[in-house]
Order: sequence, then structure tokens, then C-alpha cells
Amino acid sequence: MTGLDTAHGRLDTPKGGLARRLRTLLGRLRHRLRRPPPDEGENRRRLSPVHWSVSGISAGVLLSAAFIAVLAAIAHIVSILAMPALAERTAYDRLGELADANMMVMLPDPAPDVQVLPMMDPAFISAVCVFDLGEHPLKVRVPATADYTSVSFYTAAGLPFYALSDQAAGKGIELELMTASQKAALPEDEEITAADRLVIESPSPDGVVAVRAFVRERGMREMIRRQLEAASCAPSR
Repeated sequence: MTGLDTAHGRLDTPKGGLARRLRTLLGRLRHRLRRPPPDEGENRRRLSPVHWSVSGISAGVLLSAAFIAVLAAIAHIVSILAMPALAERTAYDRLGELADANMMVMLPDPAPDVQVLPMMDPAFISAVCVFDLGEHPLKVRVPATADYTSVSFYTAAGLPFYALSDQAAGKGIELELMTASQKAALPEDEEITAADRLVIESPSPDGVVAVRAFVRERGMREMIRRQLEAASCAPSR
């Protein structure tokens, strides 16, 4: 028996069959390893649609977000510019409907459904005078009440510029309100700083004088209201 026959006989054995299968698998593996690598351009062409679709989605989201941000900014600016036209009437406008200028008027006690001014304190009785200094200064007189009385001055825009109480003024409050030009026109030898003639300079010719008197007990309310009714504001000629 030759060596070839011997080898052929070995291949016919179970072990020889396993060797054939191994050689077949090794041959297929070598054949795959010898295949040329795929074209890079082909890979790019295959990945391009996916890449562009993902980029398109990202760009669309960013564009929508930018558009919404621009719209929100425009709406915010428009709302700020429109606030003066859309706002409710100011306190100066509402109080001007109660009485003529340069006239002290008592305000009704605040109630849950009726309030001339917002956030009025029910522990106080209030009176107001809408002033106009266009022609003459204004003389303000407010009597002292049982506990505490204050006088506050506001411009037509609602900016406070002066305040005092009967505790600081003494028995009662008496003063003159005038513009800077009216104050400059006063005689130089006149003692405008005297206690009986306190002069307040108003930054605007229009505004509001607000008078408030504290009510310690409910039973004293009518008495204090009668006292406050003596308050007045009138042109000083």
C-alpha cells in the first residue's frame, strides 16, 4: 500500500471527514478575506441619506425654536408699548370725576364691592383734593383729629413728593402748595418758612392731595369724619 492510499484511507475515517470540513471552512474564510474592500464612495452614498435626514430634522427643530423666540419677543415688546393705552383709568382720572379741581371731597368708606381707590384701609377715613396749580397756588388746611392725621402729595402720574402728619405739624396742618415758578415769584422779604405758612413745592402743576385720619374705635368713626369734613383746599390769591 502506497503512502497515497494510506492517506486516502485516513480521510475515509471519521477523523478524515472532520478534516475535510475544516479545510472547506478555511478555504471559504480565505476567499472572503481576499475580497477587495468596499468602495468608500459607495459607503458615503449609502450613509448620505441617513446623514442628511438627521441633519434636516435638527435644522428644522432649530428653525422652529428661533421662529417661536422671535414671535415671543415681538409680542412682549408690543404688550409693553400698548400698556398705557390698555391700562385702566389712573387714580388721578377716577378722583377727578368725584369733584372739580381744588376742592376737598370726602371718600366713602371702603367696602368689598366698592372702593374708589385700590387697597383702601378700612381703619382710616379719607379725603382727597385734585389740584390744579395752573393759575394760583393752593392753600390746604387739615384739622387735627383724635389720633392721627396725615397729608400726602402725589403728582398726576401717582408719584409721591411730600407727606406730613399732624403730630409733626402741631395742632393742625396748614400749608401752601405751589410750583417752582410760583414760589420764585414770592417777595424776598416774606418769611415763607414760618410755622404758620409752610410752603410745599410741587414738581407738577397737577396732582392729588390725600388726607387720612386714623379711627381707633368703631364708635369714634362718625366723630372723626365730622372733624375731617372741615378740611379744605382752595386757590390762594
